[in-house]
Amino acid sequence: MRRILVAMSGGVDSAAACLLLKQQGYEVGGATMLLRDGGEVEAEDARRAAEQIGISFHLFDLRREFQEKVIDEFTRVYQSGGTPNPCVVCNRTMKFGMFLEKALALGYDGIATGHYARMEEKNGRYVLRTARDRVKDQTYMLCGLSQWQLAHTLFPLGTVESKAEIRALAEQAGLELSHKHDSQDICFVPDGDYMAYLTAHGLVPQAGNFITADGKILAPHAGMEAYTTGQRRGLGIALGQRTYVLGKRGADVVLGDEAGLFARRVAVGEVNYLPFEKPETPMRVQAKLRYTTKFADALLLPTEHGCELRFDTPQRAATPGQTAAFYDGEYLVGGGTILGTMKDEQ
Repeated sequence: MRRILVAMSGGVDSAAACLLLKQQGYEVGGATMLLRDGGEVEAEDARRAAEQIGISFHLFDLRREFQEKVIDEFTRVYQSGGTPNPCVVCNRTMKFGMFLEKALALGYDGIATGHYARMEEKNGRYVLRTARDRVKDQTYMLCGLSQWQLAHTLFPLGTVESKAEIRALAEQAGLELSHKHDSQDICFVPDGDYMAYLTAHGLVPQAGNFITADGKILAPHAGMEAYTTGQRRGLGIALGQRTYVLGKRGADVVLGDEAGLFARRVAVGEVNYLPFEKPETPMRVQAKLRYTTKFADALLLPTEHGCELRFDTPQRAATPGQTAAFYDGEYLVGGGTILGTMKDEQ
């Protein structure tokens, strides 16, 4: 691949990806996806950075597609009782989906992003390896990518030692955004209040009750979608002891003590594997049930519709709808959607 279109977010990482690829001799262009009303500010930052770098720039208005593929799915998972991970969905369907299709249609050979990940080819397949800067590693968010998507993608930041190196590169190039703060929140819910966002866009919270694990009704709640597994604050109910959301039963929200959050067995569906189509036998892995959690040793057992993760030690708050990613050392084995926990075998 020689002609590469970089997905520019308006931040320093994607701008640095452009600079690194130019240094490596690629013919580079930049483009931004307009995904929501209000995204014009980031698009303008990206356009200005592309101009300063000296590359062509494109703007793709994909607001309708983003609504259909990401926001509607975000809403559906909440309404079904889960807690979604829209960034993983967006990567699969938008950044490495529609953006890649647009790039190829414009005559580019592939795309690049500012994700921190390393890619290698092993045994005829593309695999992802954790970034050299393990603090910034983003392979977890990329676990849903297909072989075709990876074959048309570059990750120039994967071998960078630190974020400071990225900022220094951008500063040396005279980019105005060299010290722009990183974005932390879901892009379409920048204040983090997802319930306000959902209700403002037509969601009617599903009424129900707080209940105990054995089914005793405690009190009505504010709407099932407002709660997630592991939550303690903002419940609006006082039971005289620390109380956590243990899960959901239909529109009811199950409350209990923290011990009820721990489980050894986690069922995972919609699994995507990178080194192979599917493991033939159980294999040892190190798994993460959230982006910010630490790795935990587990046995991965293939199932008919996904896999089971059987952890060596109980894990806290395995949340339906969230993403589980599993690794073999530095290499990403794959990932999928958490379906729920399972009782230990007797």
